[in-house]
Amino acid sequence: MALITETYLRARLVSGIPNPFPLSEGDKLTPAAADFLKSRSITTQRMASDPVNLRESAKAGGWTMPVGVSNRHVHLSPEHVEALFGPGYRLTPLRELSQKGQYAAQEIVTLVGPKGILPNVRILGPSREASQVEISRTDGFALGIHPTVRLSGNIEGTPGITLVGQKNAVVLHEGLIIAKNHVHMSPDEANKFQVANGDSMIVQTLGDRPVLFADVTVRVSSKFTLDFHIDTDEANAAHLNTGDVVRVIGKNGEITGSVRG
Repeated sequence: MALITETYLRARLVSGIPNPFPLSEGDKLTPAAADFLKSRSITTQRMASDPVNLRESAKAGGWTMPVGVSNRHVHLSPEHVEALFGPGYRLTPLRELSQKGQYAAQEIVTLVGPKGILPNVRILGPSREASQVEISRTDGFALGIHPTVRLSGNIEGTPGITLVGQKNAVVLHEGLIIAKNHVHMSPDEANKFQVANGDSMIVQTLGDRPVLFADVTVRVSSKFTLDFHIDTDEANAAHLNTGDVVRVIGKNGEITGSVRG
């Protein structure tokens, strides 16, 4: 059961509020929240039962999702690919990644910051509209730059970084981030967990030292495969490796069940 407030709904405007707005069994809208939805012509739909009863599933071992640990990496625009490697250059796939159509490229660059460098940083393809560099907080100390935690693609107002490639160097004026942890899932998987794009999930690691990730952003696309993405700092702190699993114990700020071990 959850109490849906106007504040919660306003926070979801960024990612979009589904219409009709789903209400699980026991969920309640505050009067202000009901007026908020009505003013935007958004109806509500009461779900007969939650496809994922997290309280019951926790008792039975819980719903889990696989972990993908992301090392530092670079996404490049086509223009920056050519600037770094030469006119007409295209990235060369090295190996496929967990998400369909994405790959680690053979090409690498060196990151240059005010206090240090990080060599052999892998480029991921295909090219994107805007270049972006994702590092860990530990990497930031080595470079002498301390970017904020952002979702991928949200780079406005972030620090820049210098990239050195095979042919030339490129100075990015913005685009350096620490990637916020998130989970990729397909629409069918989102329906199973009863979440929408932009929602949050609470997950718990397994083992002798359980760690909670309390605000895992949900990203939904027909191109996505279920995968919980964290950086190397988070993975080391939580004793996680790629291929491990974490248990889902809540969503949108409500813990509905937890199991130790």
